[in-house]
Amino acid sequence: MKFCKRYEEYIRGRENGLPVVGLKKLKKVLKRCRRELQSHDHEEVGGRLDGSSTCPDHCPVCDGTFFPSLLKEMSAITGCFNERAQKLLELHLASGVRKYILWFKSKIRSNNHSSLIQEGRDLVTYAIINSIAIRKILKKYDKIHYSKQGQAFKSQAQSMHIELLKSPWLCELLAFYINLRENKVETRAIPGLFEECSFGLDCGKPTLSCSLLDSLKLDIDLTCSICLDTVFDPVSLTCGHIFCYMCSCSAASVSIVDGLKAADPHSKCPLCRQAGVFEGTVHLDELNILLSRNCKEYWAQRLKSERVERIQQAKEHWQSQCQAFMGI
Repeated sequence: MKFCKRYEEYIRGRENGLPVVGLKKLKKVLKRCRRELQSHDHEEVGGRLDGSSTCPDHCPVCDGTFFPSLLKEMSAITGCFNERAQKLLELHLASGVRKYILWFKSKIRSNNHSSLIQEGRDLVTYAIINSIAIRKILKKYDKIHYSKQGQAFKSQAQSMHIELLKSPWLCELLAFYINLRENKVETRAIPGLFEECSFGLDCGKPTLSCSLLDSLKLDIDLTCSICLDTVFDPVSLTCGHIFCYMCSCSAASVSIVDGLKAADPHSKCPLCRQAGVFEGTVHLDELNILLSRNCKEYWAQRLKSERVERIQQAKEHWQSQCQAFMGI
């Protein structure tokens, strides 16, 4: 089955109110552009009649409709996915009275792990199928226009933090599923999508992998590019890159006591050099649980060494605070 038909079937069966990519509408915009280009070719004397003309640099048909529409849809989809994934994971990790309050407020009707897994599956399906739709429509744009503007738009979307495959909540959902599977929670009712989801140490390199919808393979490298080791107490910056918490504090020139929210707004990601990425940092709690279970020896050693460093930083912080209070 062609992806467009599969996508339309998904849209018809989805929960009402969820934003999606207007694939048909965007294709009509591109067809309209192609017709106008071919009509223009026939009118030009000596123009090529083989339909191989390219769209002008600033096409009023495409640039005025196509990219603004797609940008709006991508922003809505990413916002919806991030919000729902965050609520689901908060619900899973909560305890005590807070857990029951969150259950009461959530849309999940049944207080059990099967309901959590089903909700997680639906969210990942939602993220991936829309990511594929976006990728295909941008590829079609470049094919029609003989350009690389579609690929450039993907880079722009990533810098605006609306690239779904770079969302930290997608990484968290995959880790969430593996954690439940390792707990031997009943997952037989949730076939298909997560069967190829796994955590592995290939030649010592930690990777979170998932084959999705038979057309996309997602590999998330879990090596911190600062300490060059498996991420410990992992956090994701808003650009999507994952680091150890203490490493990211060091990169942002802040102490662990002040935290990453105290980072200078102009501080840049050590990897992509994008500015302003520390304030919206997400702590990857599910990934932290997954790594601690699968790298026990390394985790114990790292925990011991970091405990010493954290205590030292805390002492230095409070000492400086006392000196400032005393006017020393």
